[in-house]
Amino acid sequence: MTIHIGAAEGEIAPTVLMPGDPYRARWAAERFLDAPRLVNETRGMLGFTGTWRGEPVTIHGSGMGMPSLSIYANELIRDYGAKTLIRIGSCGAMQTQVALRDLVLAMTASSLSTPSRGTFRELSFAPCADWPLLRAAAAAAEARGATHHVGGIYSSDVFYDERPDLNEILTRHGTLAVEMEAAELYNVAARLGARALAVLTVSDHLRTGEHLPSDERERGFAEMVEIALEAAFA
Repeated sequence: MTIHIGAAEGEIAPTVLMPGDPYRARWAAERFLDAPRLVNETRGMLGFTGTWRGEPVTIHGSGMGMPSLSIYANELIRDYGAKTLIRIGSCGAMQTQVALRDLVLAMTASSLSTPSRGTFRELSFAPCADWPLLRAAAAAAEARGATHHVGGIYSSDVFYDERPDLNEILTRHGTLAVEMEAAELYNVAARLGARALAVLTVSDHLRTGEHLPSDERERGFAEMVEIALEAAFA
């Protein structure tokens, strides 16, 4: 048990999928895991552990934004021994070739700032995904015929962005999409010796203004979870 996670020793699996929304964690656990059981509800952040094809898996919410995710990633790795952490969540497309419902596999994650900035100080550290996980996720997506894109994303500090100039610069440099957590997940995993990846579903488009209605988000997210699980145990 930690300050933020009430699970007992042995209740967190080595493989953890991390949606931002704790209720999405419940949905994913009930849909994809066998015999899921609630192992954490401290501060309303839900975590469930069950099995997938006989392999133990925990699906645990991270909250919104890098500061919240940083807390859970640190405790999951340091205190519970998690070895593989995969963010599953939504993102906003920044390129015309990236469409709603497409998958984005984040090779790298740029940011203005992260909770780890105090560690790096003047260094511009380049947080990136674990290569075997990234390769396995791309292979799983290709085998399914899922439209997917592999490349750099942007992890923003804010949801209501007031920097159209920055968005234009990022788009011009080929950034695929924007979300709010992956950069810090990659930082923490690198520092603590774990594997990390972000598998994202495009729910909004910054250039066209399109967005998925809430009911379609759930249907579209199912494929993302399946690919994340396949990559974890490839």
